[in-house]
Amino acid sequence: MSACVQWSCEDVLEKNKSRDKCTFAAGRGAPGDRRRRPPLPRCDFVGKRTSGDFKRSVKAGRLLLRKFVCEEMHIPWTQIHLGRSPRGKPYLAAPLKVDTEEPLAWSFNISHQGDYAVLAAEKRLQVGVDIMKTTMPGSSTVPEFFRIMTRQFTPHEWRVIQSAGSERQQLAMFYRHWALKESFIKAIGTGLGFNLQRLEFHLSSEALTQGRVLRQTRMHLDEEDEEDWLFEECLLDADHHVAVALSAMKKLNCTNPTSSLPPPTAFTLLSFNDLIASASPLTEEDPDYWESFKVKQKHLLDKRDSQPVLSQIT
Repeated sequence: MSACVQWSCEDVLEKNKSRDKCTFAAGRGAPGDRRRRPPLPRCDFVGKRTSGDFKRSVKAGRLLLRKFVCEEMHIPWTQIHLGRSPRGKPYLAAPLKVDTEEPLAWSFNISHQGDYAVLAAEKRLQVGVDIMKTTMPGSSTVPEFFRIMTRQFTPHEWRVIQSAGSERQQLAMFYRHWALKESFIKAIGTGLGFNLQRLEFHLSSEALTQGRVLRQTRMHLDEEDEEDWLFEECLLDADHHVAVALSAMKKLNCTNPTSSLPPPTAFTLLSFNDLIASASPLTEEDPDYWESFKVKQKHLLDKRDSQPVLSQIT
């Protein structure tokens, strides 16, 4: 049976704007991780997200990752060294002797978008996770937005997306498919060069509702049904869709481990105190950090209020 960890946290640095909490969190993320930040996602669909929002969500993601390694892999917070593959997938670098057996049998992945950061981890399984927030396109109509994104989905997927109902419902279905594709790409660690039309998802006939996890969606790769992959889907709230991709770790020679998985469970929402419960200082707290943070926040809010909302596709 696979061990499983699935955590989510809201934008805790946004919702806990106190001097103590901001400086506390800043001093407990790995400063060296900044140099290993992966490229921006293929598509930035959130028009209202600013560079400040992105930096906060990255910090929340780092804290989630370090909490998992500390509490589940039993490596002291100050001895955790995280790296990223050339394609951006996080891994435990230079592991020390730890108290648990086969620490490297864990696979973990994080994602952050909109109002949440999420972490999924599985023992003896490959895992990839992606979260997408349903938002209206910032600088184009929904039909124009779909036209620009035509090559990212198969004809079958477009029929499902465009038959979903209202424009808002079509966008929700679009982001649901996108999260599924990204979860697979992140699980295999391929990166931006993968042709997304090689993937085709056939969704569960059951409605995806908040508080429930679905595991019936199937993936076709190059028109062949992939029986070795499972996909779990859930809604954190009405706007945030999460997809988790699961398959066997080939290097462990597992045979059909997904068949013995327990029933899927919902993500556990962590508070700020949950997030930093095991944290230890990695750097001295900077007394100037809070003042700098407040100045940057005011500048970003002023800029947001004075400029039109734009979406960015790269």
